[in-house]
Amino acid sequence: MSAETAVETEVKIRLGDPQDLHSRLIAAGFAITKPRVFEANTIYDDLDRSLRARGCLLRLREVAGRVVVTFKGPADRGKHKSREELETTVGDAGVCADIFSRLGMQPMFRYEKFRTEYERVSEAGVITLDETPVGWFMELEGSPEWIDSTAAQLGFSEQDYLIASYGALYLEYCAETGVEPSHMVFR
Repeated sequence: MSAETAVETEVKIRLGDPQDLHSRLIAAGFAITKPRVFEANTIYDDLDRSLRARGCLLRLREVAGRVVVTFKGPADRGKHKSREELETTVGDAGVCADIFSRLGMQPMFRYEKFRTEYERVSEAGVITLDETPVGWFMELEGSPEWIDSTAAQLGFSEQDYLIASYGALYLEYCAETGVEPSHMVFR
């Protein structure tokens, strides 16, 4: 993501064996830059779901004692997903949730994951390994060229790319398994 343009470009890849991926990342010169950490995410919208209707997202994330507010604009969808992303930290999740409520925003969906972040020295791209209640995923975030070359180097192809959000992946999981959709949280 570029600070000047605030555009995030990424893909997800569903994983079978996360330990195998970890070994491939280390062999390819990646190192863990942020060790495994728990994230709790809440998506907000108004009762008319007007943000969702516009393809936008408002998220409150709690991770390692930090609270991060994120706005994501509508996505350009090709083989990669690119969209505006604005983020900032806030001091108190409860106060931020109260502010959202006063503005007519309500919590619509919660999802949790454990995330480990990897980077390679002198490269402008990040790989995250996400353990979610519906499986393991790798996210590659960087330029389209970096994403494609890194995915290929790790043994993945464009056919493996997913551009769906975790919310959409959760709904697919629920439909496939006959689970009544609620929130994507560890039980």
